[in-house]
Amino acid sequence: MLKFKNIALHFFIIVLFISCKNEPKKSSETVITSTNEVAIKYAEGFEITAFEDYKAITLKNPWPGSNLTFKYALVEKGATLPNAENYDAVVEVPVKRIVVTSTTHIPSLESLDEIGALIGFPNLNYISSEKTRAQISDGKIMEVGKNEDLNTEILLDLAPDAVVGFAVDGKNSTFSILQNAGIPVLYNSDWTETSPLGKAEWIKFFGALFNKEKQADSIFNSIETAYLSAKEIASTANERPTVISGAMFKDIWYMPQGESWGAQFIEDANGNYLWSDSKGTGSLSLSLESVLEKGHGADIWIGPAQFTRFEDLQNASQAYTQFNAFKNKEVYTYNLKKGKKGGSIYFELAPNRPDLVLQDLIKILHPELLPEHTLYFFSKLQ
Repeated sequence: MLKFKNIALHFFIIVLFISCKNEPKKSSETVITSTNEVAIKYAEGFEITAFEDYKAITLKNPWPGSNLTFKYALVEKGATLPNAENYDAVVEVPVKRIVVTSTTHIPSLESLDEIGALIGFPNLNYISSEKTRAQISDGKIMEVGKNEDLNTEILLDLAPDAVVGFAVDGKNSTFSILQNAGIPVLYNSDWTETSPLGKAEWIKFFGALFNKEKQADSIFNSIETAYLSAKEIASTANERPTVISGAMFKDIWYMPQGESWGAQFIEDANGNYLWSDSKGTGSLSLSLESVLEKGHGADIWIGPAQFTRFEDLQNASQAYTQFNAFKNKEVYTYNLKKGKKGGSIYFELAPNRPDLVLQDLIKILHPELLPEHTLYFFSKLQ
């Protein structure tokens, strides 16, 4: 995920949380010639084709609005790759030394028991996981700059087997320098996925890099089962509480569009998101007056931007106090739970664990359905 330091950019992160389109998924099967079959059920950004001595990852939709396709060859040690010139990167697997560039990559490495392979990351303070922070404290993971300005010299000295990056426009010149120096760079576009389970399925991308396809498949299947089970439980609720989201920035209220990722979570939790009929995958830009008119009576308020205390909401604008959710203290945020260095636990882990996000929202909207569940990401405002 992109990293931000001020309130304005924080709002952009909020938009990213709500901005992924929920379209019907095209189930795709991996074409393989071995017994290690991998099926891609929800993710639309990559495919894997396995051959006798190598695997090929086809990466689609590397960043929003791009029609480019990248092909990466994952080759077993000592094997010969036919037509190597047809691939954008060639990686010897299993990978032993890796650099990743988004905190959303960290949970996959940990789940696959491969965090020990991580040797570099941009802006280490963003990492929240205690397990990975222990590796940082032991000096096993190097700081490699910022994602938009990676330190080429450090990366060349580290000489990783692969660098897993992400891009918003494909203009990161550092990636080209690394590739020219013989260090494979692979884009990971998990953040562009169009469904909660689609994001989580990217663990199979990392499974292929470490020759742990079966383990990755097993982990994802557990997450999928938990998510669908929670969704089924939510469907039994007798009522659908009304929900609003977002908050104002410079007199504009940014609200998730009805086809967004955040709106899908609310739908699957059997909530009535009041702007669910709006079209689009990003955010609505609304006036305070329009939000008050439509949403003042909403039962629940999810994700009030950067606010973590009711007092801060009130001080920012007395208008917030006019909402029933404020009056009834039914406002919930994921910004109260931080890592040791202040990184967001939600932004790091939630894309990989949509089952926990959904269970949290069900607990908030229908507490009687999950009486034993303790909120993992969300907290009521203080």
